Amino acid sequence: MNIEEYRDYCLSFKGVTEGFPFGEPVLVFKVMGKMFALADIDNFEYINLKCDPDRALELRASNEEITPGYHMNKKHWNSVNVLGNLEDDFVKDLIAHSYDLIAASLPKKMKEALKEL
Repeated sequence: MNIEEYRDYCLSFKGVTEGFPFGEPVLVFKVMGKMFALADIDNFEYINLKCDPDRALELRASNEEITPGYHMNKKHWNSVNVLGNLEDDFVKDLIAHSYDLIAASLPKKMKEALKEL
């Protein structure tokens, strides 16, 4: 997966915005203002993604390309090496999982607004 494919896929979800809240070069994707994915666009090697804690442990144990989230809460975030052997569809599933976790955690009013988009 390259940076353009990553960006296009993240923006394909409802309610997603992109920006640089931490400054360049870290591109952050948010759903309804809540972060679900981020990556360095100058050195696109890793994507940080939110993950269910139990699933995060399983993924790390079975994939050397998945490690605890760099500069993130290690329990809830993974760093995914996109230059490794992971299939693009698998990485897309991880991105979708991250998006779904954040969307599910939104307050009721925000969830309703997301459904209307």
